[in-house]
Amino acid sequence: MIKLDSSEYARRRQQLMAAMSPNSIAIVPSAPLTTRNRDVEHPFRQDSDFYYLSGFAEEHAVLVLVPGREHGEYVLFCQEKIKEQEIWTGRRVGPEAAPEVLGADDAFPITDIDDILPGLLEGKDRIYASLGVRQDFDHQLMQWVNHIKTQVRNGATPPREFSALDHLLHEMRLIKSDAEIAVMKEAAEVSAEAHKRAMQMVKPGMMEYQLEAEILRTFMAAGSRWPAYPSIVGTGDNACILHYTQNTEEIKDGDLILIDAGCELDYYAADITRTFPANGKFSDPQKELYQLVLDAQIAAIEQVKPGNHWNQPHEAAVKVLVDGLLELGLLEGDADEIIKDEKYRQFYMHKTGHWLGMDVHDVGEYRIDGEWRELEPGMVLTIEPGLYVSPDDETVDEQWRGIGIRIEDDVVVTKEGCQVLTVDVPKAIDAIEDLMA
Repeated sequence: MIKLDSSEYARRRQQLMAAMSPNSIAIVPSAPLTTRNRDVEHPFRQDSDFYYLSGFAEEHAVLVLVPGREHGEYVLFCQEKIKEQEIWTGRRVGPEAAPEVLGADDAFPITDIDDILPGLLEGKDRIYASLGVRQDFDHQLMQWVNHIKTQVRNGATPPREFSALDHLLHEMRLIKSDAEIAVMKEAAEVSAEAHKRAMQMVKPGMMEYQLEAEILRTFMAAGSRWPAYPSIVGTGDNACILHYTQNTEEIKDGDLILIDAGCELDYYAADITRTFPANGKFSDPQKELYQLVLDAQIAAIEQVKPGNHWNQPHEAAVKVLVDGLLELGLLEGDADEIIKDEKYRQFYMHKTGHWLGMDVHDVGEYRIDGEWRELEPGMVLTIEPGLYVSPDDETVDEQWRGIGIRIEDDVVVTKEGCQVLTVDVPKAIDAIEDLMA
């Protein structure tokens, strides 16, 4: 399994510090542990911003960047190595090993943070932090600042400004390095294998969760410890529920199955959706709507290239879908008016994609100064048009009701155009039926 080198994290820290204003400091806390029920916790997953800068997967830690600090710019607070605690909760890096293992210039026990961090904050003009994300940490940060304020008569100078760390850091995360794209490509390949396995394993009479189990088995066998998001395995009418995750229904002969699932590798997500027939053969109505969605996706992917703006793939997909729905009789009227009034949202109610990276709905602005931002090399996005005809929609012919289709791929913007990372999963009708045969 590909993993990022420590030099990648060091480069990111240097890039962020170079973008910070003079005489400033950045503070990033780790993710908190979250209780599942009573004394059972959810599996710990590190905060993406914290991991992006550190590659450190332990809880109860705080990363501090102090550009120009004489004794080292990267300061880490983390849990001490205490043998009795490690027996219960696992091995820790500890402050002593953090410089060698994580590249920290200084590392201290997290229990000493109240004594040490105010001294790092004192005299700084600006604090970069992600305020409003964790109220407990916001409160702790203000306590440190207020402590400095109590020392003003003794000559202490409290920080004067807070700035959103997100503004700098999330723009960095939006543009992926070659190393990041290599990890995402591997995550895409593993996820592609899982989708192909589901197509080959399915048969009427199975339960949705049995297909989900095959997907998770493929993820974990390849080294992924968990999916990037709760897997959607929706059969029949369930495919018309955009975020259906119960996965408890029986798969019936004649159903279409919509699977939206992707693994996470080294903190990077894949995100694939495929829709296929439970019995291996599309019915004629299923085939017509499926081909329409596929044509829309192809048109959208053609618009992913540098210089085009974010919404152009969506606009291309909508145009194809509306023209097709008019031809099939699911919509009536003038295509331009339908698009202007968004009447197509009866059948297609979401955007055609989102940023992808460490978070499945990754960080990064979609508009700059009110205008759709231009696509640039290194951006990674999904392209995922769909059609969802409610089983209760009496405005359309009965043959279309209850059909839900989405086709989603992960796409990297390149200098010349784009690269589809998830190309290994078949999506043409003949290719799907051949694989399932």
